[in-house]
Amino acid sequence: MIGTIISAIIVGLIIGALARLVMPGKQDIGIIMTIVLGIVGSLVGSWLTYSLGYSNSNGGWEVIPFLVGIVVAIVLIAAYLAMRGKRTVSH
Repeated sequence: MIGTIISAIIVGLIIGALARLVMPGKQDIGIIMTIVLGIVGSLVGSWLTYSLGYSNSNGGWEVIPFLVGIVVAIVLIAAYLAMRGKRTVSH
């Protein structure tokens, strides 16, 4: 159980970080939100991939769900930033 939670956090961090690297511009969000959106992106991406009939018949690392998770995380980060709105700093 604890290993699953730690794995989800690590994969969420990786997917969230990769999503932020791929996105253009600067995203002003913290590491915790990056992890949370990465975890959600990973879960939704895996669910979506397997719902569409993907099967990893060769075994090994599942690249397609990982890539779909990154795309979903990009969408989630963009939605989060849009909902939060731009904060302007006046000098």
